Order: sequence, then C-alpha cells, then structure tokens
Amino acid sequence: MLNLFVRCIVIYFFLLVAMRLMGKRQLGELQPFEFAITLVASDLACIPMSDPTIPVVYGIIPVFTLFVVHIIITKLASGSLRFRKLLNGKPIVVIERGNLLPDVLKELNMNIDDLLEALRAGGYFDPGEVEYAIIETNGTMTVLPKSQFRPLTPADISVEAEPADMPVTVVMEGNFMGANMKGLQEVDKKRVLRLLDGLGMRQSDVLLLLVTGNKVFVQPYVGDSMTVSFPAEDGK
Repeated sequence: MLNLFVRCIVIYFFLLVAMRLMGKRQLGELQPFEFAITLVASDLACIPMSDPTIPVVYGIIPVFTLFVVHIIITKLASGSLRFRKLLNGKPIVVIERGNLLPDVLKELNMNIDDLLEALRAGGYFDPGEVEYAIIETNGTMTVLPKSQFRPLTPADISVEAEPADMPVTVVMEGNFMGANMKGLQEVDKKRVLRLLDGLGMRQSDVLLLLVTGNKVFVQPYVGDSMTVSFPAEDGK
C-alpha cells in the first residue's frame, strides 16, 4: 500500500512538472495537438499508478517523450506558418457583416444553440449586435460588435486618456503579499496598515486588497467592498 502511495506521488509531481514546462494555458485555450498530448500523458501516467507490477519508469519515460514531442512540434510551428496552419487549422468566420453563415456552421458541426451559447459567453445576448464572429483555432469565439454597440472610448470623443495602472494585489486572504510591493511607489506595508486602521479593519479581516495608483480596492471577509484613496502623508 505504501509503495503504491509513493508511486502515485512520484508520477503526479513528474506529470505536474511536465505540464508546467509545456506552458500556462487553460484547458479551453489548448490547441488540438496540445489537448491530445495532455490526454495521452494523463492516461499513460495512470497505468503505473494503478498497477504496482509495472515499474514507475514506464510511466515517466512516455510522459517525458510526449514533452519532447511537444517542444519539437512547438518549435516547428513557430518557424513555419504553413505547418502551423496544417497543425492548428485557421480561424473561421461564422458571422459576417451581421449575417449568420449556416453553411459554415454546418462544416463546424455547430448548430444555432451552440452559436448563441458562445455569443452569450462573450457578453452578446442579441446576434443583431454582432458584425463579425470568428471561431479561433482553439475553439473559442472572438466577436467584433457593430459600431453602434461598441463601448465608447476616449478616442471617440477626442479625449486624451492617462495611461492605465496595473492593479497590484497587496493583501490576499489576510496575507500580506510583500513581493508584489516592489512595483509600487510610495506605498509600503505601514501605509497600507494605516489605511486599514482608518477603515476599522485589521489585515486578517481583508479577503482582497488591490492598489491601483492611489486607489485602493478593499473586500473584507464580512461586509461590502469599497474603493478608497490613500490619505495624504503628513507634510504633503
């Protein structure tokens, strides 16, 4: 029993390392060849896990081989557009100039329900708001709305917008994320704690605290979220 437990741990961590080396992607973002490799690797890793008579190396070597194959295919796809199209396919337009393309949907084995579901997932409940919709090579849908339904941007009203700041996670689940503070200017742990004290909170009361420039988003474990500003420092 202990031997089986150790075997499972060893293979699991080897498979985890291999998947991490293949890159950070969610399951829905995998290209077809990446998805196939993931499925095969998981099946191969299960064999020595479930059968103690099979050496552990019989699970490790196939997974390592698939990792090498993945690297080779990725390099070839990066260097050859023709090979990449052959391997992954190409994006396909399913809505063009506001018109649904039933023949294309039929080729993709999609029905209207599938199309409407994909549109809703992208935030579009009315197909009449869509100018173009494209099925990407990883199966996701990209939507270009009609001009009258696009969000208003500063460029539309000839207003020069300031560069956006990246929100920085400072407190998560009551833990102070000190490594994230390096990119923040004039913000340190003492200043954050003073802000929380002014709000009647302790660090342990905070589920999430994000800093964006001088704006602070605070979500406590108990109570409503709030967006506040850092108070001015003394002498400023």
